Amino acid sequence: MNFSQILGSPIFMFVIIILIMYFMMIRPQRKRQKELDNFRNGLQPGQDVVTSGGIYGKVKSVEGNIINVEVAHGVVVRVDKSAVYGSSEAVQQ
Repeated sequence: MNFSQILGSPIFMFVIIILIMYFMMIRPQRKRQKELDNFRNGLQPGQDVVTSGGIYGKVKSVEGNIINVEVAHGVVVRVDKSAVYGSSEAVQQ
C-alpha cells in the first residue's frame, strides 16, 4: 500500500473528520464548561450573576448547591448553582 492509497482510503478520511470535529467543537466546549464550573465553585457573596431564566442579581450566600440571590432590595431568591452564570455574555455562549 502506498501513500496515495492511504490518503484516499475511507478510514483515513473518517479519522480526519473526527479530528477536525474534536478540535473545532468538542475541545472548546469542554474548556468553556470547565471555566463555568470553576466560576460556580468559586461563587462568593457580593458577586453579580445572571440566572438561566434571565434574572440579574447579587449573591447573598452560598449553601452547597443552593445560592441565595438578591434580585431587588430585600427580595432573595433561592437558585440552584447550575442555573447561575457570571454575566450576560456567559448566557449567550
